[in-house]
Amino acid sequence: MKKIVILIVIVTGVQLLFAQNKRAAKSTIFKTWAATPPMGWNSWDCYGPTVEEHEVKANADYMATHLKKFGWEYIIVDIRWFVRNDKAGGYNETDPIYEIDKYGRYQPAVNRFPSAKDGQGFKKLAEYIHQKGLKFGIHIMRGVPKEAVEKRLPILDGNGITADQIYSTEAQCEWLKDNYTIVADKPGAQEYYNSIINLYADWGVDFIKVDDLSFPYHKAEIEMIRKAIDQSGRPIVFSTSPGETPISEGPHISQHANMWRLVGDVWDTWKDIVHLFKVTEKWYSYILPGTWPDCDMIPLGRLAIRGERGIDRMTNLSKDEQYTLMTLFTIFKSPLMFGGDLPSNDDFTLSLLTNRDVLKMHKESSGVKQLFNKDGKVAITSKNEKTGDTYLAIFNLNDKPSSVSVDLSDIGINGTAKATDLWNIKNNFNLNRKIVKELRPHSSLLLKLHR
Repeated sequence: MKKIVILIVIVTGVQLLFAQNKRAAKSTIFKTWAATPPMGWNSWDCYGPTVEEHEVKANADYMATHLKKFGWEYIIVDIRWFVRNDKAGGYNETDPIYEIDKYGRYQPAVNRFPSAKDGQGFKKLAEYIHQKGLKFGIHIMRGVPKEAVEKRLPILDGNGITADQIYSTEAQCEWLKDNYTIVADKPGAQEYYNSIINLYADWGVDFIKVDDLSFPYHKAEIEMIRKAIDQSGRPIVFSTSPGETPISEGPHISQHANMWRLVGDVWDTWKDIVHLFKVTEKWYSYILPGTWPDCDMIPLGRLAIRGERGIDRMTNLSKDEQYTLMTLFTIFKSPLMFGGDLPSNDDFTLSLLTNRDVLKMHKESSGVKQLFNKDGKVAITSKNEKTGDTYLAIFNLNDKPSSVSVDLSDIGINGTAKATDLWNIKNNFNLNRKIVKELRPHSSLLLKLHR
């Protein structure tokens, strides 16, 4: 009898250990889905909440032809794809007409996305994008639709529970009132999130950007979304928005999301770029494979065709400021989500997105750290362990020319080094013990250093 008890204890212990290991593996496998920072296009900056299927396809066509070979792969349909009568320059909150199914799940507005007819959802559009070797993503708001609550729509696989039984008006999004908060401990809450993520998985979605999640920080809904993605069986990259994500939640968000916003929306104004330098200072230790602090979309190229901010224009940032933005995003290893209309790119904009040396740094570097940020002068460094190269970015954020200097010993180089300007690889020079450069206002220099 004693031997039987001992055997039962051993077997039970092994089963518990196996279950724990299985849970641990499941909780971290999502990090392999974005082993390097995601790179793609998002419709928000140029089309706001009004993007249409033909415009999404045009941007996918451009990416497949011009950018795919450089590592760009995601096509993201941003906010309110389920509203038939939204408007440019804001949101229609007066009389929005929603597309929603019998289980309280938003569907693409057929007048904007014709391939969604007959209940196809985004399946046909995702297939179009996948056939080009690209990946497809969508934006959603956290929570359950108000319309689903008001109509008491049933939750799929919810054992008779309806949407009005899982919601709360507390912590409702302050700037868009489409949804209510989902209360995590309510029966049917997890089942609702499972139902929408399973729908997206069936459509072929590869990326989901969930809004009104990072600030204020909605821990319970973040955990429900993580569980829903894991149970769906499809690798769906999970991005939270908008910032500023609290640094105190760094350990939590890095165990649940692939990328998380550090700031509110970044537009083509210099003050937004300067603010990024301040916010990123706290997040360097979280730059790790599969989990990426996110500097927001890249507001370059042609913006606001029907956007939320300003009139149809090419970016207001100067060329020096555009280089500075791209240098920060790439050395910081932020996800790169281009916000402009890709088919409208000029040669200069395209050159910013197709610099192989800069993108190699963005993909392969590690050990990213800030050396200093003082008096409007910033230096950031990283290392390529594969090649042994060291990267150094220096910035002048001031409104007047400034001299920026870095001792090579501070980046692990003693003596001399050869330097290559990554934005102008014909510019090569030698350094002895330090670099001192006079930089124009709002400008930067990105170097690859080697012995």
